[in-house]
Amino acid sequence: MKKLALHWQILIGMALGVAFGFIANKLGWNQFVLDWIKPFGTIFINSLKLIAVPLIIASLIKGVSDLKDISKLSQMGGRTIGIYVLSTVFAVSLGLLIVNIIQPGNSITEDTRSELLSKYADDAEKRQKAAMNQKEEGPLQALVDIVPSNIFAAASNNGNMLQVIFFVIFFGIGMILIPQEKAKPVKDFFDGLNEVILKLIDLIMLAAPYGVFALLAALVVGSPSADLFVALGYYAGSVVLGLGVLIFVLYPFLVKTFTGIGYVQFFQGILPAQLLAFSTSSSAATLPVTMERVEEHLGVEKEVTSFVLPIGATINMDGTSLYQAVAAIFIAQCFGMDLTLGAQLGIIVTATLASIGSAAVPGAGMVMLVIVLGQAGIPEAGLALIFAVDRPLDMCRTVANVTGDATVALLVGKSVGKIGTPKVKNWDDNLEEVI
Repeated sequence: MKKLALHWQILIGMALGVAFGFIANKLGWNQFVLDWIKPFGTIFINSLKLIAVPLIIASLIKGVSDLKDISKLSQMGGRTIGIYVLSTVFAVSLGLLIVNIIQPGNSITEDTRSELLSKYADDAEKRQKAAMNQKEEGPLQALVDIVPSNIFAAASNNGNMLQVIFFVIFFGIGMILIPQEKAKPVKDFFDGLNEVILKLIDLIMLAAPYGVFALLAALVVGSPSADLFVALGYYAGSVVLGLGVLIFVLYPFLVKTFTGIGYVQFFQGILPAQLLAFSTSSSAATLPVTMERVEEHLGVEKEVTSFVLPIGATINMDGTSLYQAVAAIFIAQCFGMDLTLGAQLGIIVTATLASIGSAAVPGAGMVMLVIVLGQAGIPEAGLALIFAVDRPLDMCRTVANVTGDATVALLVGKSVGKIGTPKVKNWDDNLEEVI
């Protein structure tokens, strides 16, 4: 009997997790779920994060060294960064357009606002303090932070992914510039390491259905009351609408237009990564799966995926930037503020830069949002208004982030002639050996 495909296993795990969470809520098993179910979801996420840095080091060094020519590196790098920035600016602008048309802030009553501000005041204050530390740094601090003083210290924290990427690209350039016979032993080592890491990804993905079950069960039992979700429904709907336009309209349109890959083929290839992104809310944790799907199932060569996708997981946060734009205007509307065109243009710039600086981990966009609010003169205390629905929206915007990364990898791959026939035609052919 043929084994059920991985994507169906993940979907079943998600559905069962939500159902179990609601049942646990009704029976008063909340603490049981948090103590005995949630840890398995945490273990699953940690196992993915465990291999994130080794994967980036191995795959990016391999990708850069395979170029064998500095001109190819600069060509691919310029196109990658350019497309990422343009897509982020579009995402922020789309968010502003939607939130100004729907005006979700008008649906929040004074009673609901007071309840949320009171309930989440402490959490909002912590986020404000964290963001204040970043705001007090100099204008070029983000540039300084890219260059690590100690690569081993940087590699010990997934939040320093951009520093690791800088060192790895620098290291790969060094390999290109020395004679090939001297670089070959180093290249062979990282090629082998990359293969080992990819096999570990296959092994970890066997536990994905159980991991997402535990994560969603814990999310449901820890959710706020339904009344708060109803009060914030217009805000959540605005964010989801914008993310839906990105995921289901913009990205597949760009892929079809510039690569010829159809709508169905694109989503068949990337869907497991999207589902994992939804359940983990982490672009970094999903990165190994995104790389495997884009290369094996969509035909982008490793030379491109190993360069474009790790960078995208760090700086390309279209979903996060759209959410920041919607959230900023929503909070302003709740406080009765009418932002000028100039202030909203400032949000585009600030949200774009803030999304680039966001760590690829759950909830990082919330900290960066405080900087966006401060720049626009919106009271940071309003951050408490959106805490109730942030987690499910975080899951949705991570799907947009990951889908955007895959889209850019396809566009860059096409532009440099690095898209071929997918190695894996079936959804789970690459897992059969493991199983």
